[in-house]
Amino acid sequence: MTTPEFNEPEVKGPEFKGPKPTGPEPTGAGQTAPELAGRGSAGSEFTGAGHLAPEIAGRGSAAAESAASESVRPQPSVRDLIAAPHPDYAPLPPSAPAAPGVRETRGVPYAEIDGGRPLELDLWRPEGDETGPLPLVLYVHGGAWRRGRRDDLGMRTRHWKPRPFARIAAEGFAVACVDYRLSGEATFPAPLDDLRAALRWLALRSAELGVDTARTVVWGESAGGHLASLLALTHTDPALAGAVIWYGPSDLTRPRGGFTPENPETPEARMLGAAPAAAPERAREASPVAQVRPVAPPFLLVHGEQDTMVDCSHSRSLAAALEQAGADAELWTVDGADHGWHHLPDDRVEEIFTRSLAFAARRVT
Repeated sequence: MTTPEFNEPEVKGPEFKGPKPTGPEPTGAGQTAPELAGRGSAGSEFTGAGHLAPEIAGRGSAAAESAASESVRPQPSVRDLIAAPHPDYAPLPPSAPAAPGVRETRGVPYAEIDGGRPLELDLWRPEGDETGPLPLVLYVHGGAWRRGRRDDLGMRTRHWKPRPFARIAAEGFAVACVDYRLSGEATFPAPLDDLRAALRWLALRSAELGVDTARTVVWGESAGGHLASLLALTHTDPALAGAVIWYGPSDLTRPRGGFTPENPETPEARMLGAAPAAAPERAREASPVAQVRPVAPPFLLVHGEQDTMVDCSHSRSLAAALEQAGADAELWTVDGADHGWHHLPDDRVEEIFTRSLAFAARRVT
């Protein structure tokens, strides 16, 4: 199977637009053109009071022409001036303490959408780490592709202190929790394009952020697990180091549990823009089981055996497809767990989180 390479989105994905500087480039104090600096050291090129040597006169004429040209160059419009700086070069917001030894930076724009809201991410990083660029966890939230918050790892972790992302950062990771367009804003492949745009931005600003995007583990839960699986299977520049997938859908093409591809009212149909059965090619493109390739990164798939929202067979099928292709897949089905780890005791949820974090750490060392 040919793996699509990431090209920056032109039509479906986010367009990276921003005001381009116009007008003359500023010249700071002390920045003197070489020919002007030469005049001061050349000595007396004057032939008399009010008389310039021909070459000096020529220079004055050229300078006058240049000044005239600059005066007619278009200046930035008001529209250009009031627009926020483009995410590619906008200053980062200030960070704040999130937990002992961890700082967070909230609301960092990473992409502009023509006619839509800016897409943002939150960053957690260990404080004062000087060991070199940090490996990255890219987190993708759930919410049936229709709702959700980028900093939510699921209902069973909302009360944790420190927060789960601060705990991941304390283990030596940078963590980026990203927005993506929901199904009420755009349909597939827009949310996947947004994740690719986030990786592009993180790579572009990696030196400033102190992250190594060549060591990225994507982590997603529920609908975010679906998108994280697709990203891990299709993003190749660079390839991801691993994927942690909690109870994510993997196959939109056939009935599983309570899901039927003919129903146009399901969250899957809203994400695709049509019932999966009515758009079979799009449904296949959006199904991780159909995108498996031999060079896929290692996967950890964790799923509750009693999941009533995303049937556990989704993770079983994806694990089997990865293994059949020769890729590394670890499947862990959790007895007694419904969707979102509902019905599990707290210590079991802690165990799932700890084991997932250990998997991610092994992928980047």
